[in-house]
Amino acid sequence: MKKASALLAVTALAALGLGACGGDDDEDETTAASTPTQTATAPPAGGSTVAISTPPGSDLAFSQTNVTAKPGPVTIDFDNQQALQHDVVVEDASGNELGGTDLVSSGSAEATVELQPGTFTFYCDVPGHREGGMEGTLTVK
Repeated sequence: MKKASALLAVTALAALGLGACGGDDDEDETTAASTPTQTATAPPAGGSTVAISTPPGSDLAFSQTNVTAKPGPVTIDFDNQQALQHDVVVEDASGNELGGTDLVSSGSAEATVELQPGTFTFYCDVPGHREGGMEGTLTVK
């Protein structure tokens, strides 16, 4: 009986020892699970929100023609107080469109654009609206 108990104990210890060694797969999973990923970093510092709106009525205009923001993610908070559809689009000095809001009528929309220091133009891209006066300057400094 002592031999059987001793054999059982040795077998159990051997099985436990082999299980503890494990393969490389188990070890990699443990390491990967305990290592934080690079995507878990904090958002970049800086950035700001600019409020742009239309006046009530039917004028093709923004209430603001000059707005200022900090470098980084710039959120455009657009409030269209008109029944006519408008949006806000941002372009760089070369005329490249960098981003903008959805078209809205009698409502609000929001968009975030990553901007470095410089001067940008914002406008409504509904045909004829920019030419009618819906344009302004966004300065990032």
